[in-house]
This record gives sequence, structure tokens and C-alpha cells, in this order.
Amino acid sequence: MTDQLTIALAQLNPTVGDIAGNAALVRAARARAAGLGADLLVASELVIPGYPPEDLVLRQSFQEAAARAVDALAAETADGGPALLVGSLWVDHGRIYNAALLLDGGRIAAVRLKHELPNYGVFDEKRVFAAGPLPGPVNFRDVRLGIMVCEDMWQPDVTECLEESGAELLVVLNGSPYALDKWDERLNLAVARIGESGLPLIYVNQVGGQDELVFDGGSFVLDAGRRLRARCPDWAGSVLATVWRRGEQGWSCDRAACAAPQERLASIYSAMMLGLRDYVGKNRFPGVLIGLSGGIDSALTAAIAQRALGADNVLGVAMPSRYSSEHSARDATELAHNLGIAFQTISIDEPFSAFLRALAPAFGDRAPDVAEENIQARSRAVILMALSNKLGHLLLTTGNKSELAVGYCTLYGDMSGGLALISDVPKTMVYELAREVNRQAGAAVIPESTLTKPPSAELRPDQTDQDSLPPYDVLDRIVELYVVERLGADEIRAMPDFDRATVDHVLRLVRQSEYKRRQAAPGLKVTTKAFGTGRRMPIAQRWRG
Repeated sequence: MTDQLTIALAQLNPTVGDIAGNAALVRAARARAAGLGADLLVASELVIPGYPPEDLVLRQSFQEAAARAVDALAAETADGGPALLVGSLWVDHGRIYNAALLLDGGRIAAVRLKHELPNYGVFDEKRVFAAGPLPGPVNFRDVRLGIMVCEDMWQPDVTECLEESGAELLVVLNGSPYALDKWDERLNLAVARIGESGLPLIYVNQVGGQDELVFDGGSFVLDAGRRLRARCPDWAGSVLATVWRRGEQGWSCDRAACAAPQERLASIYSAMMLGLRDYVGKNRFPGVLIGLSGGIDSALTAAIAQRALGADNVLGVAMPSRYSSEHSARDATELAHNLGIAFQTISIDEPFSAFLRALAPAFGDRAPDVAEENIQARSRAVILMALSNKLGHLLLTTGNKSELAVGYCTLYGDMSGGLALISDVPKTMVYELAREVNRQAGAAVIPESTLTKPPSAELRPDQTDQDSLPPYDVLDRIVELYVVERLGADEIRAMPDFDRATVDHVLRLVRQSEYKRRQAAPGLKVTTKAFGTGRRMPIAQRWRG
């Protein structure tokens, strides 16, 4: 009987659709695990095709390529090195499953199919996968492994079935995306499953960015006493060997490296850096460009981009108008200098004047209003997109979650771009993150004047955001209650912190801006509820509850 087992946790960064590249990642991790004396290497959910693969899984050629990669990896395990437990597709009688595959002794030794398919928030697995049956344990080296795939751990049924059928150790393959405080949620669920079963648990998560999702890693091991015995670092690939010993009370894990989870603001900052780096790298953009207004949003966007990609891969462009203040121009220039990024100034006065002349007959004697303001924003978008086309750089939009919520942004203007880096960051958090940038840099990279001046779009004389919106601390709280916590209008109105008129104004803006959000660039998800795939609302609708 086996009394000792070394299991390596492979926290990898796969790319959706790069099946050969993902298999190479697993292969390299296996070689490292072999050097650590591992008997088994555990990788993450759907690591072979990449996660989430969405509708690619419906293509027969994609299914066949994943199967070939798995077969090749399985054949390599005949060399006597570590066995592999990997996530991939599994097709059986025309049905497609999200599977965990044990590769050992030159073959696919066992298959376990994901039973609980998430169908909420950003998850839509029931569209493409069939649910597998409740699983039994898998025998590996005389050890009965209770194998689960991600959501299987979030509900108690699979754990209960595995424990009742004799599992000795729970092993969970995950593709669990980051959100604020997600580590605590995962840990609490793992503790609950251990409490129900009395079994230790291995949790392996992927790391990296995939479209709007960012995966933070943080793979870990808990013993049967619910003590943390090993933890991989956040935001980085890792292969961590854990040594297991059989005792009278079952299997226990020797203490291994335990990387600490990041603090709240640092974790959001890291999520956006990794999400941007992988979005740019996996899509093969040579760099990014950003419109620098001298305001806090573009400053934070530029600082994240410079840290994630390097100064040589970031271009900042100031586009002053007749309404731009001297301090904004000064702040934009100082920011670019502090970051060491390339910087250009292109005035929009001439194109703005040309548009006004061209439109004068159609506008007639109507007083200037938001139409003229939006022409300025759209003139800037034309310039930025021209540079994007010419240079091949990805244009980053700089709008925050508060603005996107209430439509305080210009469609085909400042909303133009390929990635909305901070679109899930409320304005109040933008200021917190900007100070975190300066704290980590040990210097005022983002100028102090940018942090302290009243925010303004500068599209008309003496304009500030609060001409049109309530104070951002009030706005952000109402948006949080309505969008994230999904409270009704009456519930929010009843709270002593808000007056009825302000609540009604904000909710009306949120509802009427849905058509803008539907056309917005994809944004990185860093909170529990981001606009985009995680919140789908009809545009034409009359519900006002």
C-alpha cells in the first residue's frame, strides 16, 4: 500500500485555442515536477483547450485537436515520470463534456466529468457542455482520489458522493476568475467541503487574462483539519510540489511554501496589469496608446499600462481644445515624463472648428449644447483611432465604472477603443488605486494636482462632473446597491443616506444608458458584478421596479 505521495500543483497560464502551446505548458510543468520527485502533476480546468473556450468547443476540428493533444500527453506518461491530471474536452456519443483526465502509464487511465455546470454571471457552460453524472473516486497508486472540476466544489453534492464512495483526498481542477475578495470565498467553500467530508483538499487554479476575465492563481492545499499547508503565489505561473503521507487518520500534507494573498488594492492593481498584459500579448498588439487628458482616469490607465507593458510600449496623446485648462496640459505632460512613455500633443481645435462650420447650416440658430461637447470627444476618437490604425497599437479607453453606469461618456467618442481597462473600477476606487500606484512607486508618478483637482470633462467653460452628477461617493454607493446588490428603487429611496430625487436621477441614467454599454469596449472584470457578459439587460424595456 502506498504510504507517501508527492503531488505537484501546476498553476499555468493557457491561451484559448492554442492547444499545442497549452500542451507544451503542461509538458514543461511535468518536466519540472519530475525534477521535484512528483508522482502526479495536477493542472487546471480545461487547460488543454484554454478556459473559457466558449463556442469553440462546438467545432469538431477543435474537439479533435484537443483529443490529439491529450493522446500525445498520455503516451508520454509511459516513461515512468509523473502522471498527469489535466482538464480538457471529452466527447461521448455526440455530447461534449468539461472533463478531468488522468493520464498514466501511457494511456488515459480515468475520466471524470464536471457535474455542476455554472450558468450565472460570466459563466454560460450549459450552452456548450453536458453535465456529467455524480462521480466516484479514481484509484491512483492505491489512493482513492475524489476528483472535482471547479463548480463541483461550490455545491455540496459532489463532495458528499465522493466521500460516501470512499474517496481519501479531494482534488479540484479550477478556472476560477478573480474578483475582489474572491480568495476568501474560495477558502470558505473549501473549508465547508472539508468540514462535510473530513477529507483534505487540493485546489489548483489557472492564472492569466482571457478577454475580460483575469485568473489570479492562488492554488492551495488544506489538510483535514482545515489548515493551510501550501499556497502558490497570485498572478504568476508556478509548479509547487506537496508531500503527502498516510497515517491512522488518513492523508496529511507536509507544510510547503505558502505565499500570502495580496491586499485589496494591490490585488486589483495586479489584476489589471496581468489582464492588460495578456490581452495585448495574446492578441499580438505591438503596444497601446492612451488619450491623456490630465485627469485621474487617463492617468491611472497610463500608469497601469506602463507598469504592465513597459514604457517603450505605451504612447500617450494629449488633445487639447479651446476649453482645456493649462493645469490639465501640465498634468498630462508631467505624467508622461514621470512614466517615461512616448508623448505627443495634437490639438483638436482645427477639426472641431471644421465640424462646426460644416454643421452650422443644419444646426441653425439652436444654442450650443451636448452636441458640440460630443463633437470634441469624437474628434479626439478619430485622432486616436487613426494613430491606432497607423501604428497597430491597441487603443485603451479610460472611462470608469461610475461613468459607464450613468452614461457620462460619449458613444464613438471617449468610449472608442479596444479595451476598457478601468471600466469595472468605480470613481472612488480610481482615486484609491492612483494613490496605490504612487505608494508602490515610492514617488508621485501620478501628479498630486491630478489627485486633488475637481474632475471635469472640459468640454465647456468651467465644467465639472458634479454639474451633471451627484458626488461620486453618493453615486458609487447607489450604483453598487442597484447594479451589484440588485436592490429595488423603493429599497434604496428608503435609506437615510440618499434623497429621493438623487436616487431617481441616478437610476434613470443607469436604465437609459444601456444602449451605450451594449456598444462599449470589453473591460476587465475586477469586482463581483461588471458591466458586460456578467450583467445582461434589455435595451428596449419599460420595467422601473
